[in-house]
Amino acid sequence: MSMVSEIGAGLSGLEQLRAFMASGQRPGIGESLEVAEGRAVFGGVPGPHAYNPMGIVHGGYFATLLDSACGCAVHSKLTAQQAYTTLELKIAFHKAVTAQTGRVRAEGVVITIGRRVAFAEARLIDAGGNLYATATSTLLVMER
Repeated sequence: MSMVSEIGAGLSGLEQLRAFMASGQRPGIGESLEVAEGRAVFGGVPGPHAYNPMGIVHGGYFATLLDSACGCAVHSKLTAQQAYTTLELKIAFHKAVTAQTGRVRAEGVVITIGRRVAFAEARLIDAGGNLYATATSTLLVMER
């Protein structure tokens, strides 16, 4: 059973996300989730588990945060009868994240949303506002 059918059945996307957060049953990636209509933020401090052999944070860590921010920003705009999935995610890496970077945040926003397709973008920044990566995402919107 999915979290949507367990906790969020009959709720709008934004109401579902807020219900997940209030229930304490967030998926692991959602521990730091902040959400508003058309906007979602995920954060974290990458530890050694996220490092590549060169000793910097693997791009997959960036991708996970950025995809989650774009997806949940779109989720927050859906009706109770809609679902979504990522069709395309494009990431530009601007700067390496290392152990000294500290906490990073992926801030996602909806650019446009239609009946079948949504477009979102996200930025990965640190506490000082330094930019590490950007992403654009195309998402399929579908009926449940």
